[in-house]
Amino acid sequence: MDKLFGTLRLTPLGGRRRTRPAALQAAAEYSERWGWTLTTGSPTARAGTACDCGAPHCAAPNLHLRVGPAIAPGATAAELAARCPADAPLLLPAGHQFDVLDVPAQPGLQALVRLERMGTQVGPVLASPAGRLLLFVAPGTAERLPDLLYRMGWDDASLDLTCHGLGSYLAVPPTPLGPLGPMRWLRRPTADSAPPEARLLLGTLAYACHRTRDRQSEFAS
Repeated sequence: MDKLFGTLRLTPLGGRRRTRPAALQAAAEYSERWGWTLTTGSPTARAGTACDCGAPHCAAPNLHLRVGPAIAPGATAAELAARCPADAPLLLPAGHQFDVLDVPAQPGLQALVRLERMGTQVGPVLASPAGRLLLFVAPGTAERLPDLLYRMGWDDASLDLTCHGLGSYLAVPPTPLGPLGPMRWLRRPTADSAPPEARLLLGTLAYACHRTRDRQSEFAS
């Protein structure tokens, strides 16, 4: 996975980052500093496998089958420790402060490089150990995605580009997805990286996904 992402500055993970206190501190940053809603999921040894929810690219596979109450933005690490069971993974519910575009890592990285070269403001980006890139965009994108793609001429049902909105969850970095490894930031949230409107990213992402699919088809034939 690290080889795939090359020089695109994956946030390094040391042993300390994998501890429960470090996970709570990271979650508190998302809650206090960035104003994101949190919740807890269900611990399972099957994390990282195909999710029972049926979503083909679930971003918290088998970790969200039972979720706790929403934790409003502003929670401190101490408050999270008191409210979250020690064995429960921390999750970010999509559809509140952001939705998340989900694409394969290879075309996602190609699109990300192109977008940044063009000066497009890209928001936070997660690298999933399942080989996916998760780009934060404005909430409400998931329900509008088919129409947005259609208006851009990308109404291809086989395009490997989806969006997580209300009812979907993301495992909080550095939560591991079972044996696959941890969720990691490729582009961390910053004060000037609010989730952008999806239309600013979709054309480039869709084109990269389309080109990758065509090359794979040519190779297979």
